[in-house]
Amino acid sequence: MGTSLSIDAIRGSIEQDMREVDQVIRKRLHSDVALVRQVAEYIINSGGKRLRPALVIFSASAFGYHGTHHYDLAAVVEFIHTATLLHDDVVDGSVLRRSSPTANALFGNAASVLVGDFVYSRSFQMMVEVDSMRVMRVLADATNVIAEGEVLQLLNCHNADLDEQNYLKVIRFKTAKLFEAATRLGAILGNASPQDEEAMASYGMHLGTAFQLIDDVLDYSGDRQQTGKNIGDDLAEGKPTLPLIYAMKHGNAKQAAIIRKAIEQGGLEEFETVLDTIHETRALDYARNQAKAESQAACAACAVLPHSTYRDSLLQLADFAVNRSS
Repeated sequence: MGTSLSIDAIRGSIEQDMREVDQVIRKRLHSDVALVRQVAEYIINSGGKRLRPALVIFSASAFGYHGTHHYDLAAVVEFIHTATLLHDDVVDGSVLRRSSPTANALFGNAASVLVGDFVYSRSFQMMVEVDSMRVMRVLADATNVIAEGEVLQLLNCHNADLDEQNYLKVIRFKTAKLFEAATRLGAILGNASPQDEEAMASYGMHLGTAFQLIDDVLDYSGDRQQTGKNIGDDLAEGKPTLPLIYAMKHGNAKQAAIIRKAIEQGGLEEFETVLDTIHETRALDYARNQAKAESQAACAACAVLPHSTYRDSLLQLADFAVNRSS
């Protein structure tokens, strides 16, 4: 597809819609409890790509939807994402996200967890207002699967025996499920046929998987200025991501033992050696190629859509997912 467009360029066709979504987000984050407002606004304003809400808008618009429920559901999806970030950073003990201090670093763990609960429960209040049992089921199921993914990731922390198949399962649960829900919701609002709805859900799932795999690659190759996090954060936390799993499998016995120890014990004492092994075994190329395969599967799923700027944007997003540097 040539040069990959920036996320802002891709979202150009829905700029006005995203402004509407932002208004819904600001209005619905309101709480009379000052700390709730403060923490929620901090995390919402901290410079995310707003990717998941954009997917709801693109998907609904691609099927010709003309109401306003897609603004509410886009905000709901962003709230669910925000709540998982608040909880995630506490679990991981993260102090930096997108080059800024995390909410837990600024406001403390207790505030982050409790405000995360507020944001979650607010999202459920909003999804009820759409008054569609189908929509509620999709979001309730997605939220539950994401929670399972969080627990799976916790169980796999410091687990050097995690294989690629089970690692992909964690990604599909923890990350891709919300992408899948976002594109499925748009299709539901647009009265898509069951087959077209499944195709859009498949697009979201493959896109989300591609995004996470590239995040894993950037953890060993990214520029902190661009990614907003420190290189090697995953290794420091003992997270066995695909580049490590592949490098351990294809390195020699000594290299594999060093990676195993790094995963099991966490920390960055052997980081240079681990990084050398990752480059020697071409583990990053392998992970990138897996991400490209996911991106291609996402594009293939778009074949059901009529030609439109929204369909083009969904194809461009799949391209962006694998060619980005942050």
